[in-house]
Amino acid sequence: MRSLGQTLKDSRELMSLTLRQVEEATGISNAYLSQLENNKIKKPSANILYKLASIYNVELNNLLAAAGIIQESQDAKNKLFNNAALSAQQLSAEEERALLTYLKVLRQQNG
Repeated sequence: MRSLGQTLKDSRELMSLTLRQVEEATGISNAYLSQLENNKIKKPSANILYKLASIYNVELNNLLAAAGIIQESQDAKNKLFNNAALSAQQLSAEEERALLTYLKVLRQQNG
C-alpha cells in the first residue's frame, strides 16, 4: 500500500493542482500540505483528510486507510479509479504506480 503522502501527492498531481491552489481551496497551509506529502505528518485529522478527499475527488475511506486511521477492506484494495474493468484485476503496487504515472503523462500531454 502506498503511503498517505504518496497517495496525496499523486492525487494532487492527477488534478494538476499546485500546493498553493490546494491551500487556497481548503484553507490548509502550503507548509502543512508539503509535510503531509513528504510523510512528515502521518496521521492528520479526519477533517483535513475530508477536505483533501473532496478537492482531489477521492474516497475519504482511501485516505483514512492510507493514514492508518481505519483498515482498508479487501474490496477497496482491488479497486482502481472505481473502474469495473480494472477493479476485477489484482494489481500489484508497482502496476498501480505505473498506471498512475501513465495517467499523469496523458493529462500533461492533453493539457
